Amino acid sequence: MIPQTDPGAGYRALKAEIDAAALRALGSGWYILGDEGRAFEAEFAAWLGSGQTVGCGNGTDAIALALRALDIGPGCTVATVSHTAVATVSAIEMTGAVPLLLDIEPDGFTLDAEELRAVLERPPAGLPPIRAAVVVHLYGQAADMSAILAACEAHGVTLIEDCAQAHGATWRGRKVGGIAQAASFSFYPTKNLGALGDGGATVAQDPAVVERLQALRQYGWRERFISAEAGVNSRLDELQAAILRVKLGHLDANNARRRAVADAYDAALAGSPFIAPVRRADCEHVFHQYVVRTPDRDVMQARLREAGVGTALHYPAPVHRQPAYEGRVALGPRGCSATDVARGEILSLPMFPEMTQEQVVRVCDAIRGL
Repeated sequence: MIPQTDPGAGYRALKAEIDAAALRALGSGWYILGDEGRAFEAEFAAWLGSGQTVGCGNGTDAIALALRALDIGPGCTVATVSHTAVATVSAIEMTGAVPLLLDIEPDGFTLDAEELRAVLERPPAGLPPIRAAVVVHLYGQAADMSAILAACEAHGVTLIEDCAQAHGATWRGRKVGGIAQAASFSFYPTKNLGALGDGGATVAQDPAVVERLQALRQYGWRERFISAEAGVNSRLDELQAAILRVKLGHLDANNARRRAVADAYDAALAGSPFIAPVRRADCEHVFHQYVVRTPDRDVMQARLREAGVGTALHYPAPVHRQPAYEGRVALGPRGCSATDVARGEILSLPMFPEMTQEQVVRVCDAIRGL
């Protein structure tokens, strides 16, 4: 069976480099907020080409820290999408803010900028003021940043980028994560840049916000053992930082390989039951996932399984259809109608940079045989 993803393959491909980095970190005798973490933060910011990076424990914390550092919390509503990993919404609620779940574009998977503009112009009744929006660059492609930036700027709303699935994706030649006031990244093992454990980072443009992020991730300390404000414990450990430094050096090549796999899938999909993912003209996609659509999703998934091709659903239920949130969290005026259609049609094909050409050909042949 060809797996839908294989984080172990990423380790095996770089085993010698990763093992050496891990031994270096282990031998240092310093395991939290040391040289490896500082080096990774600097190298990631340089690769990103914008802002400063503050490492943290995971991608969920990265969103929450970004919101808090920008004074978003109790008494605020934060607009985002329902078609996302639940972590996005969980992070908003961690701050004490209220999430407002909006729809995706009917032919895509990212925030519908027109609905965002509509709720900013006429906020839903009964909610605190909308003070921020979290835009999710889902599956490896940037959202419609031109329209989203314009809407937020027109209404004085803080914009934060959720880049958990978009390491290296670009919008008009600029890497996502360096476009809005702040951005969050996850380094969960299956991400384009994945650790061998948990990890995350927040990126900010304003040095004062960076300083606050550095304090918030460690109990609100500005001097050791003295909390200037209430913070949390969310630190990127030295072992994961050392591993991420190795993998960062291979990220651009791995993203290029993902695009090559996606190109092969595009060609195979011609005449198939699947609709290929939309690619924006002003963006470069990094294909964290290659997500197709078909009304016969369950049948097609079963047939691919019979052909030895593993697939996955990202995600089987949008946030507003999950028991913890359904009927409790506010929705935008469209009621997430396009999201509800997409949930029954999406299917993620195998996508990881270590896929062999033989595996790619087998997936393509299975698609053509449907």
